Amino acid sequence: MSHDHEPHEFALTDILEQRWSPRAFARDEVLDQTLLGPALEAARWSPSSGNSQPWSFVVGFRGDNTFSTILETLASGNQVWAEHAAVLVANIASVVDAEGNPQSHAVYDLGQAVAHFTVQATAEGLMVHQMGGFDAQTLGRELEIESSQRVVTVMAVGSMGDPTDLPEKLQEREAKPRERKPLSEIVGGSADYA
Repeated sequence: MSHDHEPHEFALTDILEQRWSPRAFARDEVLDQTLLGPALEAARWSPSSGNSQPWSFVVGFRGDNTFSTILETLASGNQVWAEHAAVLVANIASVVDAEGNPQSHAVYDLGQAVAHFTVQATAEGLMVHQMGGFDAQTLGRELEIESSQRVVTVMAVGSMGDPTDLPEKLQEREAKPRERKPLSEIVGGSADYA
């Protein structure tokens, strides 16, 4: 399913055209590790600096303890809709390597892995909504991650639900067309998109 948006300046591949971040998830959908596997496999095969692969994922399926743990750390504005997703995923970066050296690229590499996850999930007919509104320290402690790791973001995953199930304020946000800054605002140097 796609979502209304302003016109693209250049054509995109269909999967990127279809990708968006809904808040309305199918409340009765059940996903399992087999259905989620292709998206995690895409994340596994994403590029990283020096092939360090400084990412890991903690997956919770709706109704299990891991899902509840992740959900409880979300900001209240995210909890109200994310509780209906089929899956919540904590995205974790290893910010220090095995020798104790900082991995300054780890968050960037995790972002690439999450982007690969998102594109593959979209190809599989799933929707992904990424969140920064959560208590990262509490979630890291509850998930017992290593001191060399940091929870960077959380993803809600599932199939599109009915936007009318959302609170009124979120229904309005769900219906708004997607907007992006023009290329002329984000690209400089020798490329001129003015």
